[in-house]
Amino acid sequence: MDIDIYSDVVCPWCYIGTARLRAALATFPGEAILRWRPFLVDPDRLGTDPGPASPGLRSAGSEATRGPRDGDALSAQGPARAERAQRGTVNSFDALRLLWFADRPEAVAFGATADTQPELADRLHRAHFRDGLDVAAPDVLTALAVEVGLDSAPVRRMLESDEGTPEVREEIEYAHSLGITAVPTFVFDGRYAVVGAHDADRLRAVLDDLSGRPAEPGDHDGPG
Repeated sequence: MDIDIYSDVVCPWCYIGTARLRAALATFPGEAILRWRPFLVDPDRLGTDPGPASPGLRSAGSEATRGPRDGDALSAQGPARAERAQRGTVNSFDALRLLWFADRPEAVAFGATADTQPELADRLHRAHFRDGLDVAAPDVLTALAVEVGLDSAPVRRMLESDEGTPEVREEIEYAHSLGITAVPTFVFDGRYAVVGAHDADRLRAVLDDLSGRPAEPGDHDGPG
């Protein structure tokens, strides 16, 4: 099953929603290929300096998708995350370009594997929300790319150029053409979309339904 994940690395509900999707997949016997697709929750943010977030952040963290422990999940990220929240968001476009780069077939020559883009997406979320790092800074992005196995030189060259800019903008426009206005949005096999940070049981039920597999007792109990 192919799952396109429309998200932004500075969207807290994308962080939570993706973790819940991973939990659902951990008990799902079928195979799934995850691909991160770009979406800017704050398209008016220009430059790379952190500052007050725009009021129109398009994040799908509605009351319907929040769980009782979501507040704890965010606050548990520590003082660095709290400080980042107070300072606002940053321009995440280069981080989205980096995710695009990690999924390119050519990136295999620079250390990429099938797991690199998912690992990088998780690392970018943790860098922003847990570690309080500036995910707009080229040095930070390069270091994070190296952590997931990419070679630093081609990553640095990409970040210092316009490589991927037209492609990422086109993908963002394509998301809008699909009617995607909030993230996270999970698109399963190009035919069914789930918007918001739903819990793992809900996402597992979607996986079962779309795969034609009847749910069995204990399926949704989760690991451990």
